[in-house]
Amino acid sequence: MSTGQTLALGAVAGLTIFLGLPLGRVRSTDVRLRAGLSAFACGVLLFLLWDVLSHGVDPVEGALEGAVDGRGSWGEFIGYAALLAGGLIAGLMSLVYYDRWIKQRRSSPLVGPGAAAIDEFASRSRIERLSSGRQLALLIAVGIGLHNFAEGLAIGQAGAAGEISLALALIIGFGLHNATEGFGIVGPMSGDAERPSWSFLALLGVIGGGPTFLGTVVGSAWVNEAIAIAFFAVAAGSILYVVQELMHVNRKFGLPVLVTWMLLLGIFLGFGTDFVLEAVQHAG
Repeated sequence: MSTGQTLALGAVAGLTIFLGLPLGRVRSTDVRLRAGLSAFACGVLLFLLWDVLSHGVDPVEGALEGAVDGRGSWGEFIGYAALLAGGLIAGLMSLVYYDRWIKQRRSSPLVGPGAAAIDEFASRSRIERLSSGRQLALLIAVGIGLHNFAEGLAIGQAGAAGEISLALALIIGFGLHNATEGFGIVGPMSGDAERPSWSFLALLGVIGGGPTFLGTVVGSAWVNEAIAIAFFAVAAGSILYVVQELMHVNRKFGLPVLVTWMLLLGIFLGFGTDFVLEAVQHAG
C-alpha cells in the first residue's frame, strides 16, 4: 500500500463521521425523542471514554511490566504515567475552567444603552453566542477529534510498516466507529428550538473527523508512543467532561427508563463496532 493510498483511506475513515451529523437537523417537540437522542449520544461517549483510556493505559502498563522484569526502565514508566495523568487533567480541567469562563461572560449584563449594548453583544465571540446545546456539541467534537487523531496515528504507522492487512482493518474499524460518533456529537442539540445550519454541522464534522486524516499523515512519517499516550489522555479528559454534562442534561428529562435504555444502546453500539474491528483484524 502506497503512502498516498494510506492517506486517502485514512481520510475516508474520518469522513464517515458525517453520516450521523444530519440527524442534528431533526426537530421534534416530543421530549422522548430528545431524551433518547441525548442519552444515546451519552452512551456512545461512555464507550469512547473506555476505548481511549484503555489505549492510553496499555503502554503505561507495558512500561511497568518491562521495568519490573528488567526489560525496561522505571524512568520510562514514570514518564508515561505522568503523561497519562497530566493529559487527563489537562483535557478535563481545561474544559471545566473554559466553560466557567464562558458562562460568566454570557451572564454578565450588557451595560451600554441602546446601540452600545448591541455592539457589546456583537463583540462577544461566536462561541459565547452559541446555545448551550451547540456549545456542548462543539466540545464533544473537540474531544472526539483528539481521539481520532490518535487513531489516525495507528493507521499511518501500520501503513508505513507495510502491514497492509492491519492498516485496512484499522481503517474499516475506525470508519465504523466514526459513523456512530456523528450521532454522539449532535445529540445535545436535540433540545434546541432552531436547527443547526449545514455549515455548522460541517464544521463539527471537520473538527471531529479531520484529525483522523492528520493523524494518518503524522503516523505515516513519524510516530512516538509518548505522543499517542498524551493525545489519548487529553481526549479521555475531554470526553469525561462532556459525559458529565450530558448526564446532568439527561436527568432533567425525567424519563429514567427511556434514558437508561438508550444509554445502554449507545454503549452496545460502540462495543459492537469495536468487536467488528477485532474480528477484521484477526481475520486479516
